Amino acid sequence: MADLTIAGLAREGGVGVETIRYYQRRGLMPLPERAPGPGRAGGIRRYGEDDVRRLRFIRAGQGAGFTLEQIGELLALDATDDRARVRELAKTRIAALDAQIAGLQKARASLAHLAQECGRGGEGPCPILLSFEHTL
Repeated sequence: MADLTIAGLAREGGVGVETIRYYQRRGLMPLPERAPGPGRAGGIRRYGEDDVRRLRFIRAGQGAGFTLEQIGELLALDATDDRARVRELAKTRIAALDAQIAGLQKARASLAHLAQECGRGGEGPCPILLSFEHTL
């Protein structure tokens, strides 16, 4: 997997080329030097295993809901032994997830109630549609 072009790196990481360029602009991914030499190999940036691992780390962090700023901090902490800060970031993320879950549970309960009311039939518009009109 060594000696990948940016397209190969994108393929290995399951992202688009523009995503890698965006991560590079944000300082999350390194921008390797262009390979010297004439011909087809000259002038092309090459990526290796470390770049693939870093890209996968970024994607996994995003999958866990970390912001790119937090992922940048996690990447920097990876080179240190500051487990307390990593744990603090994780706990903050868990609290945010708990809040999202609570909000989703509330929305689910509300929709379940409305669906039950709608299923009872009756005259007039469906309670689900009425509730959506009142939130606009």
